[in-house]
Amino acid sequence: MTEKKRTRQPNGASSIYLGKDGKWHGRVTVGIRDDGRPDRRHVERKTRAEVTKVVRQMERDRDAKKLRKAGPSWTVQTWFEHWVENIAKLYVSENTYDGYEVDVRVHIVPGLGAHKLDRLEPEHLERFYRKMQQAGSSAGTAHHVHRTVRVALGEAVRRRHVATNAAEIAKAPRLEEEDIEPFTIEEVQSVLVEASKLRNSARWVVALALGLRQGEALGLHWEDVDLGAGYVRIRKNRLRPKYAHGCGADPCGRKAGYCPKREQTRREHKSTKSRAGRRTIGLPDPLIKILRQHQEAQERERIAAGVDWEGKGYVFASPVGGPLSPNTDFHVWKRLLRDADVRDGRLHDARHTAATVLLILGVPDVVIDSIMGWEPGGAARMRARYMHVTGAILRKVAQQVGDALWMPSGTEEEAD
Repeated sequence: MTEKKRTRQPNGASSIYLGKDGKWHGRVTVGIRDDGRPDRRHVERKTRAEVTKVVRQMERDRDAKKLRKAGPSWTVQTWFEHWVENIAKLYVSENTYDGYEVDVRVHIVPGLGAHKLDRLEPEHLERFYRKMQQAGSSAGTAHHVHRTVRVALGEAVRRRHVATNAAEIAKAPRLEEEDIEPFTIEEVQSVLVEASKLRNSARWVVALALGLRQGEALGLHWEDVDLGAGYVRIRKNRLRPKYAHGCGADPCGRKAGYCPKREQTRREHKSTKSRAGRRTIGLPDPLIKILRQHQEAQERERIAAGVDWEGKGYVFASPVGGPLSPNTDFHVWKRLLRDADVRDGRLHDARHTAATVLLILGVPDVVIDSIMGWEPGGAARMRARYMHVTGAILRKVAQQVGDALWMPSGTEEEAD
C-alpha cells in the first residue's frame, strides 16, 4: 500500500519553505522556552541551498548544545553583575567573592560592559587586558581579572547563554616569575629580638617558625593548642572584616569601615577549606615556652579588662580579647621589619622562610608537606615555589662535592 504523502513536517522537525516574499525560510526547533512552548529559530536566505546549509548547521549546533538558550540577550554588564551576586556569592568563600566583586565592579563592567555576551571575542579580552596595564594596573591584577572572566563565562556556557568561552581562547596576561628571597637565619633572629618588645610577640614567632598563613595564625584558638602535648591544630581561618554603616538617618560621611557606629556584616572566621590545610603541627620547646608566657600575659589582660573582656578564645587577640584585624597585623609586620633594620618583605615571605628552614634541616618532603598544609597532588609544585636554595645550602653542597672529588686517595681507608 502506498504511504500517503505528508503535507507538513512532524512536530519538532525542521522545515524549509518558500515564502510569499520570494525568500527561502527555515525553522529549527532547538529546545523548550521557559513557558513550555517549543523554541523555534527562524532563518531566511535567497536560495534553498543557502537556507538548507544554515538549517543543517543549526541542527548540528543544537545537538552539540552550542546554541544560545532562548530568552533575553545578556550584555557583559548584566551577566557579570547577575553572576557575581546571584551565583558566585552563594557558592564561594567570602574572600573569593570579594575578589570577584572588585574585578567586576572596578574593571570588567567599565571596560567591557557594553558588549553583547554572545558576541564577546577573545581579541576583545586581549585588548582589554593591554589597556588595563597601560592605565597602570599590574600584570597580576590583569591576570586575576582574566581568571574571573573565565569562571563567569564558563558558567554562562554551562547555562547555554553563550556557545563558547572566549576567555578559554584569549591569551592571559603574562606574569613574570616572582623572585623571592627568604630571610636569612640572622635576619629572622633580628626580627624575633625586636618582636619580643611587642604585645602579641608570639604571633611573629609562630609565623617564622611554623610558616602559618596570616588567616591561620589570626584564626588560632586556645582550644586548638595543647602546650602539654606540644602541638597545635590548624582548623580555622580569620576572615577580613567587612562593615556596613550603622549611622542610619544621620550619615557620618565616612566609609563604612570608619563609621563610629559601624556594624560587622561578615563572620570572624571560617573552617580551613582543604583537608591538607586542617593539620597538626608539633611545637619546638622554645616556642612552647614563648606561648606559655603569652598565655600568662593574656590572662593578665583579661583581669585588667574585667567585664569588657570579649573572651572569644583567640590566641592572638586585642587587649579586650577580640580578633585582630588582618590589615593592622600587616602594618605591624612592616613596622617590625623597619625597627629590626631588616630589608622589606611581604608578610607571606615569613612562610617562604619557614619552608626554606625545613629544607636546610633536611626534613623529609612528606613531613614538610604536612607542616605547610600542602595538598598531595600539588605538593611538589608548592615545594618548588616556597623552598629556596640559599647560599648556605649551595656552600654545603659545594663542600660535599669537593670532598668527594678532591679527597686525597686512601683517606677513606685510613678513616675506616
